[in-house]
Amino acid sequence: MSRAAGALLVVGDVVTDVVARYRTPLAPATDTAAEIRTLPGGAGANAACWAARSGCADVRVLGRVGTDAADWHERALRRAGVRPLLVRDAEAATASVIALVDASAERTFLTDSGAALRLSPGDWSAGLLDGVARLHLSGYLFFAAPSRGTARLALRDAREAGVPVSVDPASAGFLAELGADRFLAAADGADVLLPNADEARSLTGHDEPERAAAELSRRFPLVVVTLGRAGALVAENGSVTARVTAPTVGPVDSTGAGDAFTGAFLAARLAGADPAKAADAGCRAGAEAVTVVGGRPPTGPPGG
Repeated sequence: MSRAAGALLVVGDVVTDVVARYRTPLAPATDTAAEIRTLPGGAGANAACWAARSGCADVRVLGRVGTDAADWHERALRRAGVRPLLVRDAEAATASVIALVDASAERTFLTDSGAALRLSPGDWSAGLLDGVARLHLSGYLFFAAPSRGTARLALRDAREAGVPVSVDPASAGFLAELGADRFLAAADGADVLLPNADEARSLTGHDEPERAAAELSRRFPLVVVTLGRAGALVAENGSVTARVTAPTVGPVDSTGAGDAFTGAFLAARLAGADPAKAADAGCRAGAEAVTVVGGRPPTGPPGG
């Protein structure tokens, strides 16, 4: 197989997001005023879109969606410069998330995984790696047996083909349900782990992000722990090797900030950046992401 094109293949979730931004405390048993928008999302799809925005010329995303919204999602991905490789599910609806975003821009998710976690080994082929220089797996795949088997198969095929693999653990809540040991065993063999601080804590039991990052880097060659507005930590070979700061911005919606970091980080690595410089690119994308509603990049050129 030829991989000279240097493509990024993301395998993960494509989701319909309903983002509800409210400014006063939720009022039980009655109405709370909110701004509500329906937008394309999903950790995997979002990361792919941010990678394309960050300069990666060939980004592909494999995911499973319901026939209800497949055309809409394909159009949205193409507009973002991403090649959709979507499997249509006639039995399950497209995954959906209700994102409740409060006045501080912090979000809480209500998640219906729908078709996303029905991505099966039959949906995968080693031929999907043709032209691919990096494979990224959304951690949501690891939280159901069918999609976890698909993730493991993709990881195995990528390793056999010499393609580096990154994994984003995706959800501290779902990690707690699955168990750290099961997740780590399923992700074993990945070259890069990209948890946020809560996910790193769930995986190691360490409250301090530095200790968690260092421990995880004994298992994965490169670990980058995102810290929100505090930036990110880079760890290799059992120790923290870089601390990266994030730009100061006025947050609107934190939905997708971690996905933006992932996409920009991977695009930078594909372009030859070292881990610290790639983490800096990720922090800048994450800062941009919190200034817009939803998890996808804004339209127009970066900084426009």
